[in-house]
Amino acid sequence: MYVFYDLFLRKALLETWIDAPFALLDQLTFRVLAAAIVSFLFVLLLGKRTIAWLRMKKIGDAGLTDAAALESVATEKKHVPTMGGILIVGSIVFSTLLLSDFRINYVVLALVTLLWMAALGGVDDWLKLTAATRATGSRQGLFAWEKLIGQFGGAVLVAFFAYRYGMLPDAPLESLASSATSAAESAAKSMSHVLNIPFQKTYIAENTRGISYIVNPSLIYLSLPVFVIIGMLVIAGTSNAVNIADGMDGLAAGTSAAVAIGVTILALIAGQKAWAEWLLVPYVAQSAELAVMAGAMAGACLGFLWFNCSPATVFMGDTGALALGGLIGFIAMVVRQEFVILFMCGIFLIEIGSVVLQVSYFRLTGGKRIFKVAPYHHHLHLLGWREQQVVARFWIITVLLVAAGLVSIKIR
Repeated sequence: MYVFYDLFLRKALLETWIDAPFALLDQLTFRVLAAAIVSFLFVLLLGKRTIAWLRMKKIGDAGLTDAAALESVATEKKHVPTMGGILIVGSIVFSTLLLSDFRINYVVLALVTLLWMAALGGVDDWLKLTAATRATGSRQGLFAWEKLIGQFGGAVLVAFFAYRYGMLPDAPLESLASSATSAAESAAKSMSHVLNIPFQKTYIAENTRGISYIVNPSLIYLSLPVFVIIGMLVIAGTSNAVNIADGMDGLAAGTSAAVAIGVTILALIAGQKAWAEWLLVPYVAQSAELAVMAGAMAGACLGFLWFNCSPATVFMGDTGALALGGLIGFIAMVVRQEFVILFMCGIFLIEIGSVVLQVSYFRLTGGKRIFKVAPYHHHLHLLGWREQQVVARFWIITVLLVAAGLVSIKIR
């Protein structure tokens, strides 16, 4: 709708009575909020039909666990439909195409990331869920190395193109270029390539009144290989982390919703030069449109939580979890706020960290464990916390981490 209005209706409606309502589409914050609402309603309205269709197709959770103490819990959820992530992904895509300027390359790359990870998760889900109907000994999902190749491969591609797009002349470089600096050198020093170290000022005031700013000369600019490696780790890492956290009713959806709100605010700041300079963070030209997509992600997660809260009537599966994590990581990379957004994703990092520690320690010690079971939310469950307590407390912690992360960008 926004692109159609911009291309065909703007001039035709100029100075007419109907121009005022459509002019709201020029306000980015309006489109962000509208995307969140549209995405929420999309999931809410299609949720029951989608869940019924998943049940009809017998796409239910496999109820598998390697911990005997959790078998009863897994059995209770065995027939709850999974692959509900198609609702989340579908609503984000719909809202993005409706309300964002998808002519911008960053938006296209974000959609590619979302759909790539969703497809990868969908294949994994489908193989798990149809194993019983296939030949004896059929695989239970993708092999770990297959999934990792898919995640890292997709992340490398989008990181590469994000870096190259950041070198296009659309990105204003006037504050970086000097008469003695070549265009190539100026492009390499684009704000879209800066290493945004926590608490470091991206800009410094040119005068004591702080009205005008210049770029901090001590900034570190990343080369293409380094940028791609960092982007790959962030995108694939957050994708896996959200997937691992998706083990209790409402845990991944509620936590992702809180993080998505924080990501929305960071994208708004990074994409508007006045805000970025005032807060002394990198200004990344045209990245503000990603706030529309992040807003849609927040709305989709809240809508999904309507059906996924305890007792859940649907699970997002790898289809939704891998896609959500990948999108969060991609936006973090583009707006140059990897450190802040990873801090906001603290719960997800604890979850994936607990698995890495458990597996590593188990192998090194010949069978000993650090936790009763990994990931960490199941460890807490076995310690006596009820599932609802774990989920609610993880939500609270995430909200606090998001708030602290947003506050930290002003401490420079």
